[in-house]
Amino acid sequence: MIKAQIPEIKDLLRRPQSIVIVPHKNPDGDAMGSTLGLYHYLKAYGHDATVIAPNDYPDFLKWLPGDDSVVIFENQAEESQALIDTADLIFTLDFNAFHRAGDMAKSLEQSDCTKIMIDHHQQPDDYAKYTYSDVRMSSTCEMVYNFIDMLGDANEITSNMATCLYVGIMTDTGSFRFPSTTSRTHEVISHLIAKGANNAQIHNNVFDTNSYSRLQLLGRAMQNLKVIPELGTAYITLSQAELDEFNFKKGDTEGFVNYGLSLKGIIFAAMFTENKQENIIKISFRSKGSFSVNQFSRSHFNGGGHDNAAGGRSEDSLEATIDKFISILPQYKEELSQALKEH
Repeated sequence: MIKAQIPEIKDLLRRPQSIVIVPHKNPDGDAMGSTLGLYHYLKAYGHDATVIAPNDYPDFLKWLPGDDSVVIFENQAEESQALIDTADLIFTLDFNAFHRAGDMAKSLEQSDCTKIMIDHHQQPDDYAKYTYSDVRMSSTCEMVYNFIDMLGDANEITSNMATCLYVGIMTDTGSFRFPSTTSRTHEVISHLIAKGANNAQIHNNVFDTNSYSRLQLLGRAMQNLKVIPELGTAYITLSQAELDEFNFKKGDTEGFVNYGLSLKGIIFAAMFTENKQENIIKISFRSKGSFSVNQFSRSHFNGGGHDNAAGGRSEDSLEATIDKFISILPQYKEELSQALKEH
């Protein structure tokens, strides 16, 4: 759909606009990489662009070019609302339903300005005038690159744009090892490196800056790892007390769930993290092969995402949530067995 509408969008961007760019709540590398990558692109053309994140994000993303310009809605609600109220155009990136923007959802829904969605998750809502939605894409950052390319500006990408977009593609593809990584993804990455993305430094900034307390927390998570071999399933739990014990900071558990999935004979992994502040259990799901954690999460844990990577939540206690998870699994024995055979 978006390709046919590119002439309209080009005309829309021909004159300076007041633009707000929004990632989802609890933004990750793809959310911040895509929003800041697009931010630099729009600023280069004279637009008054601002990234408004619903809430704060991990320290390992705070080095991204343009980070100091990001407005945090939960801390700067009045400023954020004023920017939304006066926006000519709002981009929503890496999410496709207003509720994924947390406390910003109502403000976005009430805004009557033109909206553009760029996202690669399943089942998008229809709130945007211009929707670029493709579940086959590795990341929203790859889609932002394609969007810039469709506008005829791929060769105008700067090192700041390249750095931001590289981060999102790298993190959402598991450093280019997930099935969503295509030959096109590598072509995009090659061009981003040519345009100034320092791939070695970026990897170091994101993955090789562990704190001592985070590694201790990882150790506890590994101690809590449980395996259900007959169902090809592994799961990890972390209570609020355990998070507090190891001075948990936002982003510290990033990637922990993948350790469960790395076990031989495991094709479905889950991680359950207690969040007393929000009074929920946050859940991460990962899978291999044909087993869809998107459908599993949508059906049972108020979530969704991709076929092999999804999130969910539970308002039950940690223990009750685990009991529910274990009780549901036998319903999927055939699907899990099939995925295990395929893998």
